[in-house]
Amino acid sequence: MQIETKQNPALAAILITTASVFIAATTLFAKALGTEALGTPLHPMQISFGRFCFAFLAISSAVIVLRFKLQKPQWRLHLGRTSFGWLGVTLMFASVAYIPLADATAITFLNPVFAMLLAIPLLGERVGPWRWLAAFVALLGALILLRPGPSSFQPAALLALAAALVMGMELILIKKLAGQESPLQVLWFNNALGLIIASIAASTVWQAPTPTQWLALAGLGILMACAQACFINGMARADASFAAPFSYATLIFATLYDFIGFAKKPDLITIAGAATILSGAALLAWREGRLRAKSGN
Repeated sequence: MQIETKQNPALAAILITTASVFIAATTLFAKALGTEALGTPLHPMQISFGRFCFAFLAISSAVIVLRFKLQKPQWRLHLGRTSFGWLGVTLMFASVAYIPLADATAITFLNPVFAMLLAIPLLGERVGPWRWLAAFVALLGALILLRPGPSSFQPAALLALAAALVMGMELILIKKLAGQESPLQVLWFNNALGLIIASIAASTVWQAPTPTQWLALAGLGILMACAQACFINGMARADASFAAPFSYATLIFATLYDFIGFAKKPDLITIAGAATILSGAALLAWREGRLRAKSGN
């Protein structure tokens, strides 16, 4: 069954930008929880548990209030998507405890590039010269942010790079799931299954959070639920090539939050690497838009 949503590009831009505000805020909460800012640092898998737990509670509340009826889900797609999503989020949360939010955020923007590369063997898609150019430019930006010199190399940046790769796989499964179920159902099953996976993983590293850390975990989860709702509804109301670039605002907000919360200013390497990645991602989005226009989709 295909789900149709009325197109509204202006609303899509607002929703995607709002999602960016929330997503950047979740990385700030994750960094505070993963460092000594709020007490003894929590393990990334415990932070992921808070993200899925409180997001699930928030979305379940919406399901109850709206009296939404869940339909039969695509179990295999949901389980695969959520497994990769949980791993990607956990790796992302691990990285932000050690490197600037701007660096981690910029590196994770590689996920559509990795999705494009993975689509070759998994979906049988053909990649032309423009797509390869976009991938090369974006990966060059990631290399810049890794700071490959002996005195400046950031090993933790590899965690963000791995997060981007895993999230690229998640995008492949989201692509298969898109249009088959309503956004609210997709959100509910994603967070329900994510909570199960995160609970099992967190039980192996559990330590009692302080009241302040519980509040931060709750804030992280609720913000993520809001971000997911805004992003999914935004992407449903405009072509991906139009809507996706607005998500790049996440980098701006992450940089701002890092400066306010941890007094971290982006250096020239961060600016150069982030700009290079965003250029590659923007080129890929533009090319995808051209291909959709030619195919009439």
